[in-house]
Amino acid sequence: MDRALYVAMTGARQNMVAQQGHSNNLANVNTTGFKADLMQARSMPVFGDYYPTRAFAQTERPATDFQPGSAIQTGRDLDIAVQGDGWLAVQSETGEEAYTREGELQIDVNGTLRNGAGLPVMGEGGPIVLPPAQSITIGVDGTISVVPLGQNPDAIAVVDRIKLVNPDAAELEKGADGLMRLKAGADGGEGAVAPLDGAVRVATGYLESSNVNAVDEMTQILMLSRQFEMQIKMMRTVDENMESTARLLQIS
Repeated sequence: MDRALYVAMTGARQNMVAQQGHSNNLANVNTTGFKADLMQARSMPVFGDYYPTRAFAQTERPATDFQPGSAIQTGRDLDIAVQGDGWLAVQSETGEEAYTREGELQIDVNGTLRNGAGLPVMGEGGPIVLPPAQSITIGVDGTISVVPLGQNPDAIAVVDRIKLVNPDAAELEKGADGLMRLKAGADGGEGAVAPLDGAVRVATGYLESSNVNAVDEMTQILMLSRQFEMQIKMMRTVDENMESTARLLQIS
């Protein structure tokens, strides 16, 4: 009886974990450049000093869905969307380099170029800082050109170039902050950064939508909810059977 109770208990717990993952995907259905997490479950034997006679359910996030979202035309000069494969390099809150497809760029009061999440955008030599300008243009290769304040429209100056990278998807993993990083041991170990890739292109005046399928996520959440109810019912049945067995032993 205890085996069935243990399996049902771990199954219910992992259903809750999987629901959290799908709920997070659904909550980010309108987040620019968001990549959905994939969830899977499997049985895992319990290893110890004796024979592995117990098994429990385990929910995993085996990978991230790297399929691109759809392009949304905004017409805004500082909105960019990566075309095809590739990522924008940004500086995370911990100061390390990370990667995203969120291209809703802004300029703060100090001239630092930031994405929609407020993270500094990386250039060829670090975070990009722009001088006061009357117009800003971002080329398809990420080159940033400005017309300084008080200058003629043809006085165009190249300031920096957005760092665009394209590492192998197998080397990337998503952090708790939603940013992509190279896995520990990839290209030099933990904290390694991807090199600039001159073949990556961006489209100005566009943003990439989330690749989350809201209908699919809702379906998965409903399915997990039913599975959770089934596991709870199984635990109740096991408990009733144990009580019946105890009564039979008392009669005998």
